[in-house]
Formats: sequence, structure tokens, C-alpha cells
Amino acid sequence: MTRKRSKLEIYLDVLRTVKSGIDKPTNIMYKCNLAWNPFRDILNSLIEQDLVKTIDKVNRRTYELTEKGQDVLRYFETAEVLLATLRNHK
Repeated sequence: MTRKRSKLEIYLDVLRTVKSGIDKPTNIMYKCNLAWNPFRDILNSLIEQDLVKTIDKVNRRTYELTEKGQDVLRYFETAEVLLATLRNHK
């Protein structure tokens, strides 16, 4: 049985998915394995924090990582590498 993801892991998963080029809300939701209501709350939170921005096209809304979002993602990925290194040196 797999463990439950933390909120931080879910937020980072959404940021990574958007960074990878998946920009449509339903596709992001499926890739992150989230239900619609929690996904919508997470996406709105990321937008409010200026980590993701909305791009309105003709009949579609897409999402893109902001510069701040890229910085946050880079910061946490660096922290993950450091923690993995520390775990391996025990």
C-alpha cells in the first residue's frame, strides 16, 4: 500500500506538471491524480500566490508557471536532493 501524499507534495506535483508543458486544467488534474474539487482549490491557491498564471485563449483557459513558481520549484527540488544526500550518508 502506498502512503498518502502530503499537501506540499501535491502542490509540487501540480507545479511540476504545469512546468512539463501540460497546461489544460483537466489534463493537469489527471496527471496529478486529483479529484476536481481539491484540484480546483490547489490551482486557485497557486494562482493567488502568483506561482501559476492563467492564460485565456479563445474558448479555453490554460495555465503556465510564473517566474516565482519556477523559483519555488527549483528551491524545493534542491532541498529534496540535499535531503536524499543526507539520508544516503547515514
